[in-house]
Amino acid sequence: MPAYEAFAGLYDALMDDVDYDAWAEYYMALIGRMGVEPYALCDCACGTGAMSVRFAERGVKVTGVDLSGDMLELARQKALSRGVQVMFVRQDMCALTLPRPVDALVCACDGVNYLLDDDRLRAFFDRARRALRPGGVFAFDISSPYKLRHTLGNNFFGEDRGEVAYLWSNRWDEAAQTVTMDLTFFTREADGRYRRFDELHVQKAHAPEHLLALMSQSGFVNARALGDRRFDPPAADEPRVHIAAIRE
Repeated sequence: MPAYEAFAGLYDALMDDVDYDAWAEYYMALIGRMGVEPYALCDCACGTGAMSVRFAERGVKVTGVDLSGDMLELARQKALSRGVQVMFVRQDMCALTLPRPVDALVCACDGVNYLLDDDRLRAFFDRARRALRPGGVFAFDISSPYKLRHTLGNNFFGEDRGEVAYLWSNRWDEAAQTVTMDLTFFTREADGRYRRFDELHVQKAHAPEHLLALMSQSGFVNARALGDRRFDPPAADEPRVHIAAIRE
């Protein structure tokens, strides 16, 4: 099954330990440090809209973009329940097209890890540049090469939460610098039986310095790599790396 179809309905429940408020605050602070107070922002690979609604709650005009229609439907419901307006659009972020330039473009929670080759990276970076006004901020985060190789790597994870259980088996490919994640979910139905479904996810370990070089080629300046919700360079064993740059 393609990634983030059946998984969409379980995503928020399984990500309930993520501090999205702190994550959104970090991005707002980072964008501010880059010299921009955003009026309009695009949230790429927005998923179920956890970050999108938080940016909107901070007074920003937000467009959320994702490839999964199932995730976007949940995002629309979330925005409605929280009383904010967000425009959600189904698009491949590598073909991103916005009606007018925005002040900031964000891609949080591994969206760039799903771009598996330089052609896809360049396509996204080029589209991000077109979507930003001159001087706008482009910021995203990745699961670091250290995390994909050493934390996820050839490891197995599992959890039984009663209503849902999952099995998560990973395969690290050193030559390709990718981790393939086989996910099996079991959800409890109304009659007490469990329904099984499977998903396959592949993420690429991108070296931050390589991403910075590609961004420079796409017309971004002052590009920098930062530690996990910090404003200094990442440590060697950093689990998450933030990248930020200015649209020339």
